[in-house]
Amino acid sequence: MNEHTLYLVISVAVMAVVTYFIRMLPLAVFRKKIKSKFALNFLYYVPYAVLSAMTIPAVFTACGDSMAAIASSVVGLVVSVVLAYFERGLLTVAVSACAAAYITDLVLGLCGIF
Repeated sequence: MNEHTLYLVISVAVMAVVTYFIRMLPLAVFRKKIKSKFALNFLYYVPYAVLSAMTIPAVFTACGDSMAAIASSVVGLVVSVVLAYFERGLLTVAVSACAAAYITDLVLGLCGIF
């Protein structure tokens, strides 16, 4: 086995152990039903907070590093937040945000603003 293959095997094994540990730990620690309102609220919002923390920085760098790209990313983010606030479907929000970012990038590129 060469170094690259060994590195991949070790990486997959470590990821498997970590993933299993994270999934097994709550079952081992919390044997009774959680009654604390604070803990329940905290655990309810953790997935949303983690997803936001992973997604939001990528939104601003997805289109590039220029000011026009950042401006189009901001417009797409604002459109997605507004549509999500009004409880539109996931497909509607995603397509509308992409369209808004694309149109903004076209307009800014044609006008030569940035």
